[in-house]
Amino acid sequence: MNGNDAYIRIEKVSKHFGDVAAVDNVEFNISGGEFFSLLGASGCGKTTLLRMLAGFETPTMGEIYIDGAAITGVPPHQRPTNMVFQNYAIFPHLDVRRNTAYGLRTEKLDKAESNRRVDEALEMVKLQGFGDRKSTELSGGQRQRVALARALIRRPKVLLLDEPLGALDKKLREEMQLELRALQQSLGITFIFVTHDQEEAMTLSDRVAVMSGGKVLQIAAPKEIYNRPVSVEVADFIGQMNFVDASVTDLADGQALIDTAGLGQIKARATEFAHKGANIVVAVRPEKLTLSKDRPAGEGNAVQGVISTAAYLGDRSHFYVTVAGTDKPIAVAAQESDMSDGQSLGADSAVWLSWSDEAVVLLNRA
Repeated sequence: MNGNDAYIRIEKVSKHFGDVAAVDNVEFNISGGEFFSLLGASGCGKTTLLRMLAGFETPTMGEIYIDGAAITGVPPHQRPTNMVFQNYAIFPHLDVRRNTAYGLRTEKLDKAESNRRVDEALEMVKLQGFGDRKSTELSGGQRQRVALARALIRRPKVLLLDEPLGALDKKLREEMQLELRALQQSLGITFIFVTHDQEEAMTLSDRVAVMSGGKVLQIAAPKEIYNRPVSVEVADFIGQMNFVDASVTDLADGQALIDTAGLGQIKARATEFAHKGANIVVAVRPEKLTLSKDRPAGEGNAVQGVISTAAYLGDRSHFYVTVAGTDKPIAVAAQESDMSDGQSLGADSAVWLSWSDEAVVLLNRA
């Protein structure tokens, strides 16, 4: 990240459609030059918030500032932003060059300058030599690049992207993620990216805002959100997580002693809500668990179970282990390099699960 730490300020912003609060009292800052993602399921408010930044929706309450200036009431074409829509909005009757130049329609440029800007924009998105192509002759990835070029040709300070990769197949989407991130880093401008795809947000972003029900649940770097989610809802939405009901029996030296449903008595780093007698939720990522036929040596965390389902996926295997006292099987993700006897483990195999104290996340029971 670079630039102003509060280049964009969203202050107590709400948006109501009738009695429905699509965005509910949202407040946070975005840095200049940051790749910032709004992540959440359909209907969480992320696109409504993006449209308010673009000027296509007006906040019911609150204010949005860009570079110190309030932008409520400023029309979209006068804001230092531009938007790439989910469906690209490419004009079928125009070729690539004219589609790209359409972004300059409000600027009074001579033909030479206009052509230079179009060439510059097409080079940014690696479409040199495609200017005469009809939009109907382009692949999905190329159409996405045209939409980017048309948005970037105005040289916005903030680029708003509404699930621009959603229509692409998995392989092309992953390729475009890398290109999009490289483009943002080379331009150094602020990108605000809307997606419902957790992996996409984690791959692209400097920070992620996880949204639900019009509210922001957590804002942090991808690694922090994945390893230290602040709630069961965030933990459940980001990747896969095992949840076990638990209660705190004692506290000592910053550690909580916890009785769990199925995983026995464990220790974990105490949190502000993990006071003695508290009912909480213990969470562990599948890849933080180790699977073995024999009980691990030492006095670490370990529990016995039986594999109910096993799936071999090439470089890794997924197991679901039934453990007495738990409501549903425990998910385990193991790399093949970590399992010398992995091929011999299958359904109905008796196994031991083990994990470190650091693998455990304590969450407040909602």
